[in-house]
Amino acid sequence: MKTKKRISKLVATSVIAVAAIAPSFGQSNNGVACGCPPVASRPTVLLTSLPGYTAISGTYGGELLNGAVLTCDKTYIIDKKIYIPSGQTITINPGTVLKGRVNAVPAEATALVIERGGKIMADGSSDCQIIFTAEADPVDGSFAISNKGLWGGVVVLGKATNNLTLALNGPFVAGGSGKLAVADGLGTIEGFATSNTQDQYGVNLSLGETFNDNDNSGILKYVSIRHSGAILAVGAEINGLTLGSVGRGTSIEHVEIVSCADDNIELFGGTVNLRYISTLFGNDDMYDYDLGWSGKAQFLFGMKTDNTASIDSDNGFEADSDDNKASNNSPKSHPIIYNVTLMGNSKATTTSDNSSIAAINAKELTEGEIYNSVFAYFKNGFNMVKSLGTRTLGTSEAYHNWANVGGNSLNTLKVKCNTFVGCTNPLTIGSSAGNVVATDNTQFTTTDLNVIVAGNTLPGFSYNFTVDNSTNVFAVKNDVVPNPSLSTVGCPVAPADGFFRAANYRGAFASTGENWLTDWSYAQVLGVTSGLVACPTDMNGDGITDVSDFLIFAPAFGTSCN
Repeated sequence: MKTKKRISKLVATSVIAVAAIAPSFGQSNNGVACGCPPVASRPTVLLTSLPGYTAISGTYGGELLNGAVLTCDKTYIIDKKIYIPSGQTITINPGTVLKGRVNAVPAEATALVIERGGKIMADGSSDCQIIFTAEADPVDGSFAISNKGLWGGVVVLGKATNNLTLALNGPFVAGGSGKLAVADGLGTIEGFATSNTQDQYGVNLSLGETFNDNDNSGILKYVSIRHSGAILAVGAEINGLTLGSVGRGTSIEHVEIVSCADDNIELFGGTVNLRYISTLFGNDDMYDYDLGWSGKAQFLFGMKTDNTASIDSDNGFEADSDDNKASNNSPKSHPIIYNVTLMGNSKATTTSDNSSIAAINAKELTEGEIYNSVFAYFKNGFNMVKSLGTRTLGTSEAYHNWANVGGNSLNTLKVKCNTFVGCTNPLTIGSSAGNVVATDNTQFTTTDLNVIVAGNTLPGFSYNFTVDNSTNVFAVKNDVVPNPSLSTVGCPVAPADGFFRAANYRGAFASTGENWLTDWSYAQVLGVTSGLVACPTDMNGDGITDVSDFLIFAPAFGTSCN
């Protein structure tokens, strides 16, 4: 992360030197570096008008039987549920904008669904982002962040491992009951009201099919998904990005979810890995995983608005092994996660889903590992469900998977070397009441090397912020980069396994070096934090660094930016 810098003649010279060759990310001119025309000038095309579109009864949409190639000279309207079937690919070129249409009938909410065996190739770049947003969004930064749930979202379905069984997780019932299975290993993705094959993920183990943990559903890279999360029924919403049994052959990095009405990202089983992911202003959980997800993740950022009126269960991580807690199915969810920064809003509403609003809410039977991260301004820091009581070794609840007590720990839930800032109850067990046992607190701080920072007192870091949710103006901004960096001495090191990157600091961002949210993200466009925005070159936000920017820039010699 770049620290505060003085604007000098050297910087000015650099601006002039890159004027013709280094466009920055802009809203109304998104994709200019790829030769794309201004967004407002692009003609609209309905996805249902593309060659090969065939309606399918019961899906409230249909399949693109020929796949599709979408180019940035047009704006594409997702006017139904659009499915990419097995054997077909939707290729979305850098700089392309897709807009989801509002549908007044909840079950008919629009979405893009990649079926098992289908692929999405959305391979954007840092200066040519791919944007999914609502149809009403002019894509100029003015569309209020309070606009949520206007369309469904992006759904990717694969064939990797999950822990569904028909006996304990079925038969399928729409509406958030946890009954998702239509067969052993095969389920209908949450948020969909039917058991059409187009809406299913996993494989049918009863028919002798086998999971493919290396399954490849394509690429999502430099992608922004905004104003999604349409509610089909209570407990049956579509998430910003839904991943059902997605395999590790799929590449997902530099993806952001903005203003989603439900979970920003939810994973239902699978082995997919996530890197450089940002979630902003969502109503529900930032990162939600379930049904045996066993992937890896690194460099995750999340931030709420200052609106605490929502009654949703706004966790940072909501971690489940199985939403149907009676099942005790295997494999348990066990992701390995490094370098996260999640910023809460101190919302204190008690929820009805077992526990609390927490930075990490470890629910039914979950396992996993979270290291070297920063969690700030949540009512509760790390909460663990203990509601099922003491269980025998091998069938422990989340608390028993973590706690080194009574010889009952599998040590399969590890939350180590993390910093909890301004959390009223840094460690809670089973409720939102701050129920902390002394021996547990010793394990939490001394054994596991977690650090508790009272209030807003971490050097270089601040969780104070205010935002007008209608105008997108941040009167006071967070600073999410501790400076100096928080030490990881004695902490686990991310393994050199081809996925994880070396990072000798806690949190998603280093105090020095390049910020991975610059210049492509909506966080950059809105300027949501004082610590995330480096000295910009595209001063007028038109997507190009040129002489107009220099004329704005010149009077600022000797001042500071951050």
